[in-house]
Amino acid sequence: MSAALMIQGTGSDVGKSLVVAGLARAFTARGLKVRPFKPQNMSNNAAVTADGGEIGRAQALQARACNAPPTTHMNPVLLKPETDTGAQVIVRGKREATLSARDYMRERTRFMPAILESFETLSAEADLVLIEGAGSPAEINLREGDIANMGFAHAADVPVALVGDIHRGGVIASIVGTFEVISSDDADRIAAFLVNNFHGDTKLFEDGVRILEERTGRPCAGVIPYFSDATKLPAEDAVALDHVKPETGGAIKIVVPRLSRIANFDDLDPLSHSPDVTLEIVQPGHPLPGDADLILLPGTKSTIGDLGYLREQGWDIDILAHARRGGRVLGLCGGYQMLGRMVHDPDGVEGKPGSIEGLGLLDIETVLTGDKTLENVTARHIPSGEKITGYEIHLGRSEGPDCARPFAEISGQKDGAISASGLIEGTYLHGVFSSDGFRDAYIAQLGAPASQGHAHDAMVDATLDALGVHMESHCDLDLLFKIAKSRTVAERRKAV
Repeated sequence: MSAALMIQGTGSDVGKSLVVAGLARAFTARGLKVRPFKPQNMSNNAAVTADGGEIGRAQALQARACNAPPTTHMNPVLLKPETDTGAQVIVRGKREATLSARDYMRERTRFMPAILESFETLSAEADLVLIEGAGSPAEINLREGDIANMGFAHAADVPVALVGDIHRGGVIASIVGTFEVISSDDADRIAAFLVNNFHGDTKLFEDGVRILEERTGRPCAGVIPYFSDATKLPAEDAVALDHVKPETGGAIKIVVPRLSRIANFDDLDPLSHSPDVTLEIVQPGHPLPGDADLILLPGTKSTIGDLGYLREQGWDIDILAHARRGGRVLGLCGGYQMLGRMVHDPDGVEGKPGSIEGLGLLDIETVLTGDKTLENVTARHIPSGEKITGYEIHLGRSEGPDCARPFAEISGQKDGAISASGLIEGTYLHGVFSSDGFRDAYIAQLGAPASQGHAHDAMVDATLDALGVHMESHCDLDLLFKIAKSRTVAERRKAV
């Protein structure tokens, strides 16, 4: 059995995903074969794996930090919210059911065997498995039947390191309070703690570390300074989009309406880092600005639901006015489906069976079906001839006269559609803007000057390298690895 360590947090969004990615790169740099694992994730930001399934994008990034291809075993249960009360349940990369929150909570323990089997599969091929929890073990109202935090830690018999975010304030209370509210059996699983997102001189927190060690009886495995380059890495949670300020400095203005069920929004990352682009994500309640060079409709987990939401915000009026002025519009996946004349859901894939009018900017119609397309692809952008490396992850098919002018070609098959004017475009491909040549060509056709160049994938890898060095410098990796190799409370006590 390989070494294993579970990173749990005092709350949501305390930096667990980033800490796991950083530790993964740091331990990989030490020559260990590392694999990431998250028993249960909830996210509409998904990645397509080499074995033809889908997992949370955070686990795909963590796999990249390990220099390993992402597989469905790294995130055996993925919940993709479709409504405020229900979600699509993905098990080992494939859609198994759509359940209400109440039904999922009642049935979730039935997924534990698959979770443990996936964990054992990864353990067999790794020196170290780094496990990310979900939310917090302090949510003791969710403890019964838990498969994401302490429930998994006990079932797999793995030790835990607890992360608190000092930037939020009250980190001493959050760490000590977690020990206070969880059961003694769960507390025994925690072998160390980490303090994340420190701003300033970490020596100023030495008294805080001493107090925490005295109150918890556990060692501090690191006070991790704020990592400013984290914004160069894909974010998993769409909450990150709620406070995004426009990236200024680029000559080309790209405007994105912040849909309620936005999915795979890391499609936007390469644009946000392009020196030629100013990317503006428009929040609900605000109009789309009239000076956009491009309005980009992103992917969505619920095409019909977000079409209604778009109209509630009045964004349909803004988009149609932009198009009448000769403005360009690009739709990605669900955003592509919205651009057509109609979206049909005869089988109730997204809710009640029925149809809804689209924006009518592309002469196509979409029929939603239960079969999901999941594939990593290499394509050719037809207007520019540039190579695109991306992926498909969608329900439904789109057909109509504008499909005769496809956006891309994939192994001889046509993808997407372009209007007769050439100004309205749609594609089912995600990740297209990560391809540097295509991105530069596409931005140039929007009127950008000669490209200043931006190697996106190289930037992500360099940032992961820097994050690994950051963790090596500020965490006690030797201590964490000793803990990861322990299998009993006594061994953990001896390790620390």
